[in-house]
Amino acid sequence: MDRENKTISLPNKKLKKNLNMKKTFILDTNVILHDYNAIYSFEDNDIVIPIVVFEELDKFKKGSSIINFNSRKAMRELDKLSAKNDIFGDGITLGNDKGELFVKTVHKFDEEFGLSFSDQEYSDTKILSIALNLKKQLKEPVILVTQDINLRLKARAFGLQAQDYKTGKVEDIEKISKEVNRFDNIDSEIVDKIYKEGSISVDNFSIDEEPYNNDYIIFSDGNSTALTYYDAKSKEFKLIKKNYAYHIKPRNAEQTFAIDALLRKDIQLVALSGRAGTGKTLLALAAALEQMNNFYQILLARPIVALSDKDLGYLPGDALEKIKPYMQPLFDNITVIKQNCGFNSKDSKAIDELTTEQKLIITPLAYIRGRSLANTFFIIDEAQNLTPHEVKTIITRAGEGTKIIFTGDIEQIDSPYLDDRSNGLSYLIDKMRGQDIFAHVNLVKGERSYLAELASKLL
Repeated sequence: MDRENKTISLPNKKLKKNLNMKKTFILDTNVILHDYNAIYSFEDNDIVIPIVVFEELDKFKKGSSIINFNSRKAMRELDKLSAKNDIFGDGITLGNDKGELFVKTVHKFDEEFGLSFSDQEYSDTKILSIALNLKKQLKEPVILVTQDINLRLKARAFGLQAQDYKTGKVEDIEKISKEVNRFDNIDSEIVDKIYKEGSISVDNFSIDEEPYNNDYIIFSDGNSTALTYYDAKSKEFKLIKKNYAYHIKPRNAEQTFAIDALLRKDIQLVALSGRAGTGKTLLALAAALEQMNNFYQILLARPIVALSDKDLGYLPGDALEKIKPYMQPLFDNITVIKQNCGFNSKDSKAIDELTTEQKLIITPLAYIRGRSLANTFFIIDEAQNLTPHEVKTIITRAGEGTKIIFTGDIEQIDSPYLDDRSNGLSYLIDKMRGQDIFAHVNLVKGERSYLAELASKLL
C-alpha cells in the first residue's frame, strides 16, 4: 500500500474539540527514550506519535542501558494500547482526564513547507512534515515536543511551535547549584549562644523563608563562624562539630557539612553536588570507611558512559579489563585515603582486607540491577549521568540499614539525553529536599589543587 501519497486526516470527533482549544502534541523519539510514560504527561491534550518514531525505537530495543529499557517499555505499552483500539485511525483515549493518542503512518511532503524530497530519509524531516500538515489541518495549537535543540530550531523556522519535554525537569536549578546559606553580620552573642548551648531557635531571627529540613547554614559575626544544620521538627539551628573521616580532614565549611551528612545515622540518603575537585567522592568513601563496622558492605558504583558513543565491546580484554578505565577514579580515591593513613599503617591494611573479603566492592552501576542491598553503604559516583528513573530504581534497591550517597557535577553531563535540569541527580535533590532522612550539600570550593581550581574557573 502506497502511504507516501496519502494526506493526514483525523476523525471528525477530533475537529469538534477545537472549541475547547485543546492542544495536539507531537512526540519525538528522544522524549520517549527519556520517559517511556511520556504519553501520559500531557493532561487532557492529544498526543500524536509519528510512525518513524516506532522505527527509531526499534533501533534502541537491544541493550542494557536505560534508553534500551525505555524503548522496550514504551513499545510494550503502545502494543497494549493498539490491541484495545485503533490508534492508527480513530485513536484511543488514554484514560480519565487524559487526551487521545494517535499514531500517524503517513506523511506528505508539500513544496509550500520548503521540505526537500531528498530529505525524506531523515527522521527529523518526516516528523516535521507530519507536524506541519497537522498544523495546516487543525484549528487547535500543534506543538512539537523534542529534546533535540536543532529540531526545535528547524520547527520554529517553519512557524511551528516547539518545546522541550518538561516533565521531570527541575524548574529552579539555582536552588541546587547555589552556595551554602549564610547569615552574615550576626551579633556575636548569637554565635556565642550557638556554641554554648549547641543550638538556637529560629524564632531568634527574622527570615523571609524558613529553611528546608537538614539545610546547612553558616552563622558569622565577622570574626567567628558557627556551622549549623536546620532541624525542622524542633525549629532549631543545631551546631555541627568538625569531624575527621578516616584520616581525611575537611578543608572548608562545605566539606564539614558533607562529612556531617555522611556520618549522621538519621540521614539515609545524601546528595553531594559540585564541580570536579571539590572532594565529593573522596569524602563519601572516607565516611564509608570510617563507619565500616556499622555496615556489612561498602559498595562503590558509577554509570558507564562510553566515549565517542562506542560500546564496551570496542575495548580490549575481558569484562573486568573493559570496565577498569571507567572505575579508575574510584581506585584513585582509595589511594589518596591510603596515602593519608600511611601505606603501611593498620588502617591502610584494613582497606586491603575489606577488598580481599569483598566487603569493599567497586563495580559498574549496571551490575546492581535486580539486587536487594541490605546494611550497605552505597556510593553512586557521577550520578549526573543517570536519569530520574535510574535514580528511583537504585534507591528502591535499598534494604534495611542501607545508606545511599549520590555524587556528581550537573555541569559535566556526558549523556546526550540529559541536561542540568533533567538528570537524575538534580531531580533527586529537587524532589527529596526537606525530607527527614535526606541531606544535600553543594560543594563549591575546589580542593584538589590550585591548578585544578584555576582551570575549573577559567577554562
